[in-house]
Amino acid sequence: MSSDPRPEPPAVVALVMAAGVSRRFGGDKRRATLPDGRTLLATTLNTVARAYPRWWLVTRPEDDLDLAEAFDPARHRRLVAAQARHGLGGSLGDAFRHLIAEGDTATAAAVVLADMPWLSATTCARLQRHADAERIIIPSHRGRRGHPVLFGRHFWPTLAALEAGDGARTVVQANRAAVSVVDVDDDGIWRDIDTPEDLPEPP
Repeated sequence: MSSDPRPEPPAVVALVMAAGVSRRFGGDKRRATLPDGRTLLATTLNTVARAYPRWWLVTRPEDDLDLAEAFDPARHRRLVAAQARHGLGGSLGDAFRHLIAEGDTATAAAVVLADMPWLSATTCARLQRHADAERIIIPSHRGRRGHPVLFGRHFWPTLAALEAGDGARTVVQANRAAVSVVDVDDDGIWRDIDTPEDLPEPP
């Protein structure tokens, strides 16, 4: 007797936030080379490409990045955040306005930070199974929350109204009843690279 196949996970589109100016790093950290020879950005994009069928890379207007290592124009899209100079909130506002204008039908959007090379694709896939149009899904490891954060499409208009600031924290705080915290065994959800000292040592 055959069993029913597992249901498909909800459709999730990823937003890879790579429009920061890397002030604490002292240069363009997206181009920083990791011990395996790949750049920080390429490493993050590789994880995202394995976890999400569709994703957008969010960059600054003046960026001229070499994306050949992980960017496939046939599957993926690059989104220019005109308000990136106003911080992560400005970039998020641009990104969600684009999603709405494009008529994206995803159940939720996963906000992925581009400077988190230790994030696991398995963790991303697990979080996708919890996606819901009316929920905000946040991963947690050892009591500490991290990324990616999945915003159900119900919250997209509110996120699209962001024009500045350090991200979507105010949206999360204003909708605490809609937040679901998912425990994961992955410290990559909060390990990031802010300064050159955060880069892993060569083997």
